[in-house]
Amino acid sequence: QVQLVESGGGSVQAGGSLRLSCAASGYTSSSKYMGWFRQAPGKEREGVAAIFTVLGSTYYADSVKGRFTISQDNAKNTVYLQMNRLKPEDTAIYYCAEGPGWMTRSQALGGLLYNYWGQGTQVTVSS
Repeated sequence: QVQLVESGGGSVQAGGSLRLSCAASGYTSSSKYMGWFRQAPGKEREGVAAIFTVLGSTYYADSVKGRFTISQDNAKNTVYLQMNRLKPEDTAIYYCAEGPGWMTRSQALGGLLYNYWGQGTQVTVSS
């Protein structure tokens, strides 16, 4: 069983930055995708970014490309999401998740094939 714990959420003004962390524990495969997703009130869950842990290759949603960066620290079993130039529309609960390493780009950002999810962390961006 894999446990994922997010941290780093909070409230910031537009233009500010936050860094989210996702610490994984328990049995976890070395070949996997780690993804960040978000869900705003009344909206569907949206894939934000994903990283293939073996190669470090990354995918981003168009809405965050150039502002958000996903990274990993394998020694700490932790994945990060650095969020810069935050906008009010980035306000959401952010979740990290772990999924199989064979996913395509669309599957990695789609979220349906992920096996494990964290509890989420709130990010609020005020204008």
